[in-house]
Amino acid sequence: MKRRDLLRGLGVTLGGSTLAQTPTTPKGAGVPAPEKGTGHTAVNKLHVKGKYLNRPLVQVDQKALRLLDEMEERGAHFFFEQADPITGSIYDQARANGAGPTEGGINRDFRGASSISATGFGLSGLCIAAERGYLKDSECEQRVEAVLDFFATRCQHEKGFFYHYIDIATGARIGTTEVSSIDTSFLLCGVLHCRQYFNSKRIDRLAAAIYHRVNWPWMLNNGQTLTMGWTPEHGFIKYRWDIYAELLTMYLMAIGSPTYPLPASVWNQVKRPELDFGGIRYITGDAPLFIHQYAQAWCDFRNVRDEHANYFSNSVAATRAHQIWCMLLHGQFPQIDQDIWGISASESRWGYRAWGGPPSMGPIDGTIVPNAAGGSLPFLPAECSNVLLNMRSRYPKCWQRYGFVDSFQPSSGWYCGDVIAIDLGVMMLMSENLRTGMVWSDFMKNREILHAMRAVGFRHDPEANSQQL
Repeated sequence: MKRRDLLRGLGVTLGGSTLAQTPTTPKGAGVPAPEKGTGHTAVNKLHVKGKYLNRPLVQVDQKALRLLDEMEERGAHFFFEQADPITGSIYDQARANGAGPTEGGINRDFRGASSISATGFGLSGLCIAAERGYLKDSECEQRVEAVLDFFATRCQHEKGFFYHYIDIATGARIGTTEVSSIDTSFLLCGVLHCRQYFNSKRIDRLAAAIYHRVNWPWMLNNGQTLTMGWTPEHGFIKYRWDIYAELLTMYLMAIGSPTYPLPASVWNQVKRPELDFGGIRYITGDAPLFIHQYAQAWCDFRNVRDEHANYFSNSVAATRAHQIWCMLLHGQFPQIDQDIWGISASESRWGYRAWGGPPSMGPIDGTIVPNAAGGSLPFLPAECSNVLLNMRSRYPKCWQRYGFVDSFQPSSGWYCGDVIAIDLGVMMLMSENLRTGMVWSDFMKNREILHAMRAVGFRHDPEANSQQL
C-alpha cells in the first residue's frame, strides 16, 4: 500500500469537531530578520521558563546546537548523494548507511524511485548546504539548475502537476502513481526557495516556468477545494484537501499564482476542527504530528494570524499535546519518557505506519520516530533538541551516515535500515529555521506568497508570543 493511501485511510474528519475559534493570545517580542550571505541571525534568546508557548522556553544547549549542525550536514550529503547526478531528482528513501536506494521497505512498488516531495525538500537542503558550507556553493547551484531544468523541460506532468513517484532518470510516471497536488506543492516550495536564495537569472527563469505552468483551477475539479490528485485511468481522486492538514502553503501558492490563481475564498473552505487534549485546545486533522510541521517548513507564520488562528502557536500547542500524550504511554512502553518521545508517520518493523496521537492512531508498539521531535524543533526547542540528544546517546545505533534512522524500537533492539527523504528533510529545514530562520526568511521573499497572505486576511499578530499553557 502506498504511503498516501495509508494516510487517507485514517479518515477525513474528527467526530464532533467544530471550526476553530482560537482565542487571542497575549503579547511578545519579534525575531530579528536574518541576513543572507553574512550569516543568519541565530534564534537562541533566553526567555522566562514556562511562560512563552511559541518561543524557546530556555536557551538551547550548546551540545544540542552542535548535534543539529551535524544532523543538517549529514542531511545535506543525503540530498546530494542519493540523487541522479544528471537530473538531480532525489530518491524517496535510501539505506541509512549510505549503501544506496532501498530495495524494499515502505514503498516496495517504487523501489529506486524518486518522489517529487523528496526533491522539494532536497532543493531547500542544497540552499542550506551552500549557506553553511557543507557543500561547495558551485556544486549546489549547478545541481539546483539541473533539477529545475529537468522539471521545467523533461519531467512528465499533467497541467503542471507532477506524478508522486517518477523514474529518477527520465521523469516518467512509475506504476499507477497519481498526479499529486500536495507533493507537487512541496516540490514548488523548494523551487521557490531556490529562486530567492541563488542569485541566478537562469534559476529564476526555470523556477517561474515550473510554478507558472501549474493549473490550480483544474485540480479543483469544479469543487471548492483542491482534490488530492488525478490518474489517467480513473480521473480525479475523490478525496479533497478540505480539512486542516499539511496544506496551508499549498493553498497560498495556488491563491498567489500569477497565471492560474484560485480565488481567496478557497482558504476558508478548509475545515479547521479543534481538539482539546488535557486542557490544550488546537486546530488539527485526524493525522500524525507531521501535518503541523510540513505546513510550516517554508512559510513563516510566527507573528501573523488570520481569522482562525496563529498557526505557529497552534503547532506549538499540537507539539506540547503530543509530548504529553507520549508521556502517558510510559506505563506501557517504559523506554518512552520525558527525555525520549515522539511518534509520527514512519517505517516500522511491519511496514509503513501512519501512527501517532493524540488521539491515539495506528498500532502503537513503542517505536520511536526521530522526526517527530526533529520536525518540531522551532515549536519546543529545548524539549525537542533534548530528545534528539538523548536518542543519540542512549541508542547510538539510531545514528548513521545520514543522521537518524527513520525509526527504531528500543524494546526489541530493532532499528530501521532506511532513511526517508521527507523525514530527513523536515528535520533539516526545521533545525535551520530554529537556528537562523533562513528557510523562512528566503521563502517569504516570494511576492506571490505575501500577496496570497494579504488576500486571505493574514495580519500582524501583536499578541503572538505569550500564549500560556
